[in-house]
Amino acid sequence: MNTIAILPVKSFAAAKQRLAGSLGAGSRQALAQAMFSDVLASLRRVPGLDAVAVVTADHTAEAMALGKRVRVLRDTERAGQSKAALIGIHYAIATGFDRALLVSGDTPLLDPAEVRGLLDRAPPVAVVPDRHGTGTNALVLSPPDAIEPRFGPDSFARHTAAAAATGVRHSVERVRTLMLDVDTPEDLAELRSALEERRGQAPSTRGALRQLNRSRARASAAATQATPVRASA
Repeated sequence: MNTIAILPVKSFAAAKQRLAGSLGAGSRQALAQAMFSDVLASLRRVPGLDAVAVVTADHTAEAMALGKRVRVLRDTERAGQSKAALIGIHYAIATGFDRALLVSGDTPLLDPAEVRGLLDRAPPVAVVPDRHGTGTNALVLSPPDAIEPRFGPDSFARHTAAAAATGVRHSVERVRTLMLDVDTPEDLAELRSALEERRGQAPSTRGALRQLNRSRARASAAATQATPVRASA
């Protein structure tokens, strides 16, 4: 079955706003860029995946995506993940793909073998929830417009309801390496813990987190040195 992965990517500069309380703007941008790099690299290694479409208005993401088997589609509307996913779906239909895999760009643990297994067993509609069971981190759609993507809060319920309403065969697929996306400080802590158990996986994300740790250590050391020492009485 001719399959394309669709990877919507918002502007790195505006990414991960829910991490603003714990990460500065530059750190959030670097982390989002690193996670996208790892997801794209893993998708390129999925056996049997024929192409990847990156839907974005971000020039950095566009430059990173250039390469074999990757199409860059301009997100001219900038109206969110669902609308960006529809741009990819329309492209998939127009170019003759039988099936689409929609993936979030902040799932850096994505494992090519697990994704291949998902594609092998997926019915016409498969929904991969996030680790909380409320959001959606991936969709498999055959044909690509089997249901309309509706990402955002509580999207898992919307996607499963839409699949049931079509009357086509569908399933919920809890793919371990796709279920961890990074939106909150708690998600980031979970990612750090997971990377400790998976040596060599998600190298770009791992490097971004190491750099973040070094920056924090330098800031802490500088703050300590700047603290005046009180004279003893």
